Amino acid sequence: MTQNDLQIIATAALVASSCALLGCFLILRKMAMVGDAISHAVLPGIVIAFLVSGSRDSVTMLAGAGLVGILTTFLIEFFHKKARLQTDASIGVTFTWLFAVGVVLISLFADKVDLDQDCVLYGEIAYVPVDLIILSDGNGLILGPKAIYVTGSILVIILLFITLGYKELFLTTFDPAFATALGVSTSLWHYLLMSAVSATTVASFESVGAILVVALLIGPAATAYLFTDNFKVMLVLAVVTGVIASVIGYYIAYWLDGSIAGAIAMVTGILFALAVLFAPAHGLVFKRLRATVQP
Repeated sequence: MTQNDLQIIATAALVASSCALLGCFLILRKMAMVGDAISHAVLPGIVIAFLVSGSRDSVTMLAGAGLVGILTTFLIEFFHKKARLQTDASIGVTFTWLFAVGVVLISLFADKVDLDQDCVLYGEIAYVPVDLIILSDGNGLILGPKAIYVTGSILVIILLFITLGYKELFLTTFDPAFATALGVSTSLWHYLLMSAVSATTVASFESVGAILVVALLIGPAATAYLFTDNFKVMLVLAVVTGVIASVIGYYIAYWLDGSIAGAIAMVTGILFALAVLFAPAHGLVFKRLRATVQP
């Protein structure tokens, strides 16, 4: 295994860990597709950032994408609470509208620039070892791939967020009415969680691609959900599943000489299918066996 291999796998594992942790909350709140919505809805933010700055610098574009990502979560909640739309409908309306706005802005103001949904939404994890942080102090010291620093920082932030706010997140996820009775603001913690999802999605898709981010937000958490009814165990299992999918997916892509992100996403689907069949508590095979042995 070369250093480049380790860097790619490490980046995928870091993204998988962050996404898996947040995905557990999203699945239990029945908001699993928020990550997909954010990954598409941020397009106008990226275009506006380019138009204002005149630069395709990744920091500027990520800042614009992050702001629109947070706006997306506010709009989803607004349509759900004020317009009384179902959550899935409010997600669909919000991300399709914002994505369309981004496409229109590109066609009007940036049609001559290499700025389309392919280059701003779908990163390529194979290029992680190439995008390096190099100190400009005259020595040209190479600190390593930028993606590892970005995704590693996001994971630390997510771990701190969940650790410090675990009680509030747990209560507002499982029993919002009881949380409100205890004086916990369900709206505040909802927006904090959605902001964390937005930050993770936006910071990750430049390196690994939006499709892989969405797959890692949903797949590992859904797999862990089938294995346990203990939420803390679910968080750990989701992270382990995401890391396993990252390692196996990379080697499948290497063996087939295919897309790394696609292979990792495929493995998350295979692991979920195995859980559907063989999970001890909720797997179809064990349910059938229990039904057979019962008198």
